[in-house]
Amino acid sequence: MTVIVIVACGVAYLLGSIPSGLLLGKAYGIDVRREGSGNIGATNLYRTVGRKVGVLTLVCDCLKGFIPVLLVKLSALPADLAAWVGLAAFCGHVFSIFLRFKGGKGVATALGVFLALSPWAVAIALGVFLALVFKWRYISLGSMVAAAAMPPAVFLLGCSRAVLLVTAFVAVIVIVKHHENIKRLVGGTENKFRA
Repeated sequence: MTVIVIVACGVAYLLGSIPSGLLLGKAYGIDVRREGSGNIGATNLYRTVGRKVGVLTLVCDCLKGFIPVLLVKLSALPADLAAWVGLAAFCGHVFSIFLRFKGGKGVATALGVFLALSPWAVAIALGVFLALVFKWRYISLGSMVAAAAMPPAVFLLGCSRAVLLVTAFVAVIVIVKHHENIKRLVGGTENKFRA
């Protein structure tokens, strides 16, 4: 069983490490690490390459988290393994082996992970995200508060200890990875979302 756990998490990490946004940007002749915020995530692709590519990046990054978790859940493997596989995929995106252990902020990949692990918790967090973005137009603020809302949501929904631990870890990393956004929010220089 230990070998299966290692292999499953390793494959999930490698899948998560695929830098979707960077590859899609390069397909349009742009290295997004040198454009806009420098991030390889969907929001920066949306702003620097265009709406279609931004949405496609969101979908690809989301699937990197969703697919491995769903495959574990559909298998005969222990249920808690799905949480650890999801964490591996998330870490792959944030600390990509293909980008010298750098990567995105993990929001879209985390979304995919939790859509498979606890869709009702995602519904709660998504409501928080949409309310904040509608009110203040800051994607970063919505993402951070939604991430912070996930641990109490999975707790109230009675998810397993493994899911709760993974959710708490992911929330902390997502918020920490937004440290530059926090500085800009405090300084009043953060970019607002324009549809």
